[in-house]
Amino acid sequence: MRRLRPGRLLLAGVAGLVYLFLQLPLLIVFPISFSSAQYLQFPPPGWSLQWYERYLNSPNWLTPTWLSLEVAVATTVLSLLLGVPLAFGLTRARFWGRDAIEKLSMAPIVVPTIVLSIALYGLFAKLRLIGVWYGIAVAHTLLALPFVVALVVAGLRDFDVNQELAALGLGASLWRAVWHVTLPQIRPSLVSAAFLAFISSFDELVVAMFLGGANMTLPKKMFDNIRMEIDPTIAAISALQIVLVSALLALAARFGRGGGMPGR
Repeated sequence: MRRLRPGRLLLAGVAGLVYLFLQLPLLIVFPISFSSAQYLQFPPPGWSLQWYERYLNSPNWLTPTWLSLEVAVATTVLSLLLGVPLAFGLTRARFWGRDAIEKLSMAPIVVPTIVLSIALYGLFAKLRLIGVWYGIAVAHTLLALPFVVALVVAGLRDFDVNQELAALGLGASLWRAVWHVTLPQIRPSLVSAAFLAFISSFDELVVAMFLGGANMTLPKKMFDNIRMEIDPTIAAISALQIVLVSALLALAARFGRGGGMPGR
């Protein structure tokens, strides 16, 4: 029987404690979302589905939800269309300033979001992109691009380019070699990049406050609701968001398998 080393046991214990710490908010949010009380109260005095019914039957909540989903899907598509070619260029091409461009592509993560939002507001106001959903999607694409570039670059650097060269040597065009050989091999990176792009947009608040105008995304509606009134509807929406993210994580894990070099 294989004996566990003390170091492994200590590592497993610390990891378990960190996991429990991260799960603690869920132990509060989920019970409150089923509360019969008219305000946030823990533990709940009784149980009810009224806050879920209120959310699902209210156009004031559903309209921002659909807007957030629309913006997040557009952001995911745009960030992949821009980020994947940029990642190929950074890993395959040799040109002056490549390292600087790679570092600059990470700038939206480094620059504070409030500073970025003010700059985007000044630019988008001139372009008349304030208050339109596609303006928010373009801004969210800027925030999501670093995640896409970092993950796809990592996938391409781990990919054995000789497989692509073999396909070219057998007569495939560059596009067919990339489509049928390279992209399937880096599928885990692509799926993870799409997941992070979607979540970073769906959960974003600050940029939406500057650029949304009268259009409310779901995080902006939740923020305004907390300022005006506090009831367990917020907890019900938070619980549904957690379920949505968990489902997306499961899908990403399912369809992100595979890739890499054969035999690994």
